[in-house]
Amino acid sequence: MLEEKLRILGDAAKYDASCSSSGSGRAGKDGFGNAHMAGICHTWAADGRCISLLKVLMSNDCIYNCAYCVNRRENDVPRASFTPEELAALTAEFYRRNYIEGLFLSSAVVHSPDYTMELMIQTLRILRKSYRFYGYIHVKVIPGSDPMLLYEAGLLADRLSVNIELPSEKSLKLLAPQKKKDAIIRPMESIKQNKLQNAEERRLFKSAPMFAPAGQTTQLIIGATPDTDFTILQLSKNLYRRYNMKRVYFSAYIPVGRHPILPGPDVPTPLLREHRLYQADWLMRFYQFDADEILDSDNPNLDPYLDPKCAWALRHPDLFPVEVNTADYELLLRVPGIGVTSARRIVEARRHKKLDLDDLRKMGCVMKRAQYFVTAKGRYSAPVPPDNPLLKDILVEGTPYPQMSLFDAPETPLLQSAGKLSLSDSTLAALQSLPLPLPAGAKIEI
Repeated sequence: MLEEKLRILGDAAKYDASCSSSGSGRAGKDGFGNAHMAGICHTWAADGRCISLLKVLMSNDCIYNCAYCVNRRENDVPRASFTPEELAALTAEFYRRNYIEGLFLSSAVVHSPDYTMELMIQTLRILRKSYRFYGYIHVKVIPGSDPMLLYEAGLLADRLSVNIELPSEKSLKLLAPQKKKDAIIRPMESIKQNKLQNAEERRLFKSAPMFAPAGQTTQLIIGATPDTDFTILQLSKNLYRRYNMKRVYFSAYIPVGRHPILPGPDVPTPLLREHRLYQADWLMRFYQFDADEILDSDNPNLDPYLDPKCAWALRHPDLFPVEVNTADYELLLRVPGIGVTSARRIVEARRHKKLDLDDLRKMGCVMKRAQYFVTAKGRYSAPVPPDNPLLKDILVEGTPYPQMSLFDAPETPLLQSAGKLSLSDSTLAALQSLPLPLPAGAKIEI
């Protein structure tokens, strides 16, 4: 039944990370739906709204046997597959009922990479051409599929992504021997080149179709292998530079199988490590840090109890404190407690007056941290200087609060508001009324 397929394939898709705004703009024409630049998300929007995607697999019937994957061939789990017509109709009807604002489509590898991509493209073609759906669509490309299929998918989807999954080729050979590094890297390079070619075509011909207007992303699994944070950040840096990635996502490994080098089921999920890697990634993307500044071979892992920016500042006490009325913008960005917005406000405001510590508070600086690294009008107000060895103990965040995993918690309205499509009673009731192509005599029972 369609209900059971949705339950199986929606649950199987939860390990794919997708947490950014769409980065795509498309106005509805003679169809329905639209994609907004800052609208479609799988998280909380900047204005507090929760934006949801229908996050689902085309199929979980995989021919591969990756040790870290719940859908691997040898794992004893329920199997299901959507037809393109079923999934297109489901997406359209869920959108019309305001359950979702877009589609996040991935799949296990069915029969072959090309066969799987053809199924996904057929789904997109039905949505775009038959239903005239102009909403946001994010598609996970199947590594090893034909470049022409990838190009067609890019013309139909807003964003493409190729999961690199493991941080090193050695780990990939151990845990996913059927997957090859080149088969993963080639689609990334192809997407980049297609984007560049498409930009030139649109410069010459405004009517040329857009190719993956929201760019490409990828995902790394964290904690499944012994790879260090230094290795992971170096890989992330190279992915951003070489392939113009919009985002590199980090997904904390959740034990779903047994393997000699995989963590056992009693090992805690490294959610705090995932959080620190996102903070370090943010420093590289917006704060002009290089991966080599955040970590090195002597310090290969992030401090779990200290955010990466504070850790860097403590390793460079010779640079602090900085005078906020004279420091350049780049140095202000490196002060713990001062973000991009507050740094710009400081540079703008000091043109008109000398700033004091109260002014910094009003500009949004987090003085709980910033006070140890700045002076204002030559005044330093913190109880200890930046080179005091006690400062680290003051800045550490202490024992972290337990972080609940959405995967293990019971389904509640809170989970629904976090962007996960939970099959509540009301959703199942609505699903029962959908005009979908079910087999003759079939019905959905609740």
